[in-house]
Amino acid sequence: MQLAPGAFIRTQDIQARVGLGRTPVHQAVRRLAAETLLEIVPRNGLRIAPIDLARERRLAVLRRDLIRFVTEAAMRNMTPNDRARVHYLRRQLASEAGPMTVDRFNAIDKSFDVLLIQASGERFLERALRPLHAIARRTGYLNLTRISGEVGLAKTVESHIAIMDAVLAGDEKAAREACDALVAYGTALIDELEGVVDPQWLDASFAPMIEEAGFASKRPAAEDGG
Repeated sequence: MQLAPGAFIRTQDIQARVGLGRTPVHQAVRRLAAETLLEIVPRNGLRIAPIDLARERRLAVLRRDLIRFVTEAAMRNMTPNDRARVHYLRRQLASEAGPMTVDRFNAIDKSFDVLLIQASGERFLERALRPLHAIARRTGYLNLTRISGEVGLAKTVESHIAIMDAVLAGDEKAAREACDALVAYGTALIDELEGVVDPQWLDASFAPMIEEAGFASKRPAAEDGG
């Protein structure tokens, strides 16, 4: 969300921002475009993909089914080393000193996602789940940082701990229910955004549209000094 959805940006701007050269940035751009997080606009550079709430509701169903599959497969194939990593990530979520930040949570969440995919033995699913997780994570970040705050983050953390507990207990039914509950909560965050969000947070191009239509708020005339 540091790059506003709907905003235009040049490849050179990204290079300057991340401190990398042309080749790795172009590779990253192609990957993000393939994952529908970035749009390549001929002669106009790049556009950060706007947040489409209707599309994200549809994708949530696909994400739920894939998460179920990956989680259950991971539980059947999990090694003692994998279980040790789950225990570690659970401790990070449950005992983080001070208030958990959204950035810190996202780092732990991503590590857990990668762990499950690797443990499942179905590595090809990474290409399908990675963009789905990223799309959902961006919307969640918007809600948690602009609307629901610490309360929403605490509930998100609890939902992930429930999945980890079910995985460690080897309870596939509980894991499936916890995965469904997590995606359902993510969908609720989308619904909440629809009701209260500033449309510019979903698409930065909305502001010029308002101004062009003549709906921009008028600034008061400057007062004379003295």
